[in-house]
Amino acid sequence: MGRPPGGRRRRRANMAAEIHSRPQSSRPVLLSKIEGHQDAVTAALLIPKEDGVITASEDRTIRVWLKRDSGQYWPSIYHTMASPCSAMAYHHDSRRIFVGQDNGAVMEFHISEDFNKMNFIKTYPAHQNRVSAIIFSLAAEWVISTGHDKCVSWMCTRSGNMLGRHFFTSWASCLQYDFDTQYAFVGDYSGQITLLKLEQNTCSVITTLKGHEGSVACLWWDPIQRLLFSGASDNSIIMWDIGGRKGRTLLLQGHHDRVQSLCYLQLTRQLVSCSSDGGIAVWNMDVSREEAPQWLESDSCQKCEQPFFWNIKQMWDSKTLGLRQHHCRKCGQAVCGKCSSKRSSYPVMGFEFQVRVCDSCYDSIKDEDRTSLATFHEGKHNISHMSMDVARGLMVTCGTDRVVKIWDMTPVVGCSLATGFSPH
Repeated sequence: MGRPPGGRRRRRANMAAEIHSRPQSSRPVLLSKIEGHQDAVTAALLIPKEDGVITASEDRTIRVWLKRDSGQYWPSIYHTMASPCSAMAYHHDSRRIFVGQDNGAVMEFHISEDFNKMNFIKTYPAHQNRVSAIIFSLAAEWVISTGHDKCVSWMCTRSGNMLGRHFFTSWASCLQYDFDTQYAFVGDYSGQITLLKLEQNTCSVITTLKGHEGSVACLWWDPIQRLLFSGASDNSIIMWDIGGRKGRTLLLQGHHDRVQSLCYLQLTRQLVSCSSDGGIAVWNMDVSREEAPQWLESDSCQKCEQPFFWNIKQMWDSKTLGLRQHHCRKCGQAVCGKCSSKRSSYPVMGFEFQVRVCDSCYDSIKDEDRTSLATFHEGKHNISHMSMDVARGLMVTCGTDRVVKIWDMTPVVGCSLATGFSPH
């Protein structure tokens, strides 16, 4: 998939990591709450270098909120759409907004320089059903989107014409894109992630990533380290090493509900994730983590050799009742309940809360091995979407409770984000 960008970016990132201390275990600071939407807010984006937020909602409105002298945010733009708004992308340099709707259309607008006026540009008939994600590529002049019609489409923003479509077996739920190589990552409701190479009028499937036990809700692509992060309804996050290292994957389990949004901070090697129960997690990825083992299969406990309940022959021969099969999360062995009676966290493998481990693995885990490698915070509202302004250390969250919250994340992720070093 090509080499990461050259040394200059990497040196800047390393310098920032060396100069600034590791994050403090403080809380995100709630700076503002924006209320006014009449239905769920599906997307909220911070306007770079401005005290402003763009929101899209199921109430069919797009709003641009600017911070007034009073400290309150007021809508400078209020635009009503024909259908509920389901996804949004904003390109700040060109001030172009792309809004996906329940009816499958993507609409393009241009925002004035003072953020007080929004002009309609074009409608793209991208999908036959709800649009789930949008990405705009200025270099290619493409608008790429996924939808509940089980496809990813890419359309020409000059002509408005459809360039290509690729269909999946399930709803396409989320999208990430590598602008340099034109690779697209599409997550779907079956739990799969498909890696596609997009061309002008066609595409090719490179590989399919399988690891989640629930629908994939969000993706984040880091083009510098070539890492893909995925969050799903199985409450877990997987880090996929696309750039090499033999397809290594890391599992992160700390949320108690569906993981809805992700953002990887390349400078500080941290992953910020949000879940639908309001959980906000900051994961330290600047440590040597262990890959979770594959679960082994066996007809009998791999510790005490007692048969499992389907092993009728061994049960008959030993005149014993079969036991239920479990798995040790640390070694992956198939074990019975008696041989895995202990629970332990093991953060280096991504297990931030207690999970089942066999007795011998439990004895091998030292107290220092249980030290958390993530901090967990309460957003106190349903979070269906999150985005960050990395340069300023700001985060915005929104969800079904119709509330938009703006957070100062620098107490949690460290001061290095506010130094002007930027990964892009």
